[in-house]
Amino acid sequence: MTIHQAIASPGCGCDGRDMGGSLISLDAALARIATHAVPRREAETVPLEQASGRILARPVRSRSMAPSFDNAAMDGYAVATRDLTGEGPWRIRVDARLPAGQEAGPLAGASAARIFTGAPVPRGADAVVMQEEVTREGDVIRLHRRPEPGLNIRRAGSDMAIGAHVLGAGARLGPRQIAACAAAGAGRVRVRPRLRAALLVTGDEVRRAGEARGTAQIWDVNTPMMAASLRAAGVEIIAIARGGDNRAGLAQRMRDMAARADLVVTTGGISVGEEDHVKPALAALGGETLFSGVAIKPGKPVSFGRMGGAVWLGLPGNPLSAFVTWQVFGLALIRALSGETSRGPARRHVVTSAPVRRKPGRCEFRPATLVGFDAAGREVVQFQYATHSGRVGSLPSADGLILLPAEAEALPQGALVEFLSF
Repeated sequence: MTIHQAIASPGCGCDGRDMGGSLISLDAALARIATHAVPRREAETVPLEQASGRILARPVRSRSMAPSFDNAAMDGYAVATRDLTGEGPWRIRVDARLPAGQEAGPLAGASAARIFTGAPVPRGADAVVMQEEVTREGDVIRLHRRPEPGLNIRRAGSDMAIGAHVLGAGARLGPRQIAACAAAGAGRVRVRPRLRAALLVTGDEVRRAGEARGTAQIWDVNTPMMAASLRAAGVEIIAIARGGDNRAGLAQRMRDMAARADLVVTTGGISVGEEDHVKPALAALGGETLFSGVAIKPGKPVSFGRMGGAVWLGLPGNPLSAFVTWQVFGLALIRALSGETSRGPARRHVVTSAPVRRKPGRCEFRPATLVGFDAAGREVVQFQYATHSGRVGSLPSADGLILLPAEAEALPQGALVEFLSF
């Protein structure tokens, strides 16, 4: 067995030194999201069949025992072991047939009942002998081995007791959670409303992918990438728009979106150049910036704020930066706004397949691919020698992001680093 040192903190070392200027640490940025992003709309009740992907607003407790009665775990014969006296084999008369869904009476004297999976065990019986271990001769069965009491019986309440806590508020409902709710008798559940999100992609230079473009123009990666990311997170997209590098126009778009959405996501226009108009547009609308600039690479300009009843997440314009910051901050923001109690995918240790050299100062996220295990059974990741914020060609083969500590200038091959799975 190989024992690895535990990851002591969710951080990446961004607090280890002065990051300079107005940049805040990764942990501080996530803490501000957790503090300021809270569910705003009232919960609603929906049928369980329509609750996939929703977040519970109220705990679920079992309405009855599960199972609610003793039942057969397989097809066979229900017998009373007390009737099996002396040495076997034993011959027992079959006096009843019990399919699933049919109420069972008591065993009639020293007899057996033909029983099928899920059927109630008749009173007086304390074992179900599987049919493969029985020889049947007309209305009589022959047992060659004495069954133990309780054999192949699912006892009432063995899964859930009445009133048992099944799921707490804040749980995301997937197939496993929905199965437990159904077993608890929760045909309808109280859930948070789906988040309404609006996406605004800025930049005079972007054109729809595949369309004709000028020599100074680029195809739009962020709109389809972020629309897919929002849908994968389970939100309702109420608007998708492209905005030019014009402050008044962006302010109007953002005002309209904030009036209808819980979350407004923008890409581009959040740095400090003369053509970066998103933050000034937010200020013109009376919005508040809660942080702008995080000590990470890529994605340093990522910003977070609020305007009216909506929260705003400003992602960088370079597509890899936008993707990475969405994975790190966007998904955390979705969880907070939804009232989800999960902290998301846990980071774990992996081993580098090659040495790393980098400029220290900011915690760095690099797309990485799991390529196997080393001799000690540790997962090994492969990654590119440098991070390029505009390159997304390697994303399809990546399994997640590795986190390189802010203070590390060099790491040897085989170094332990944290890994955040997609």
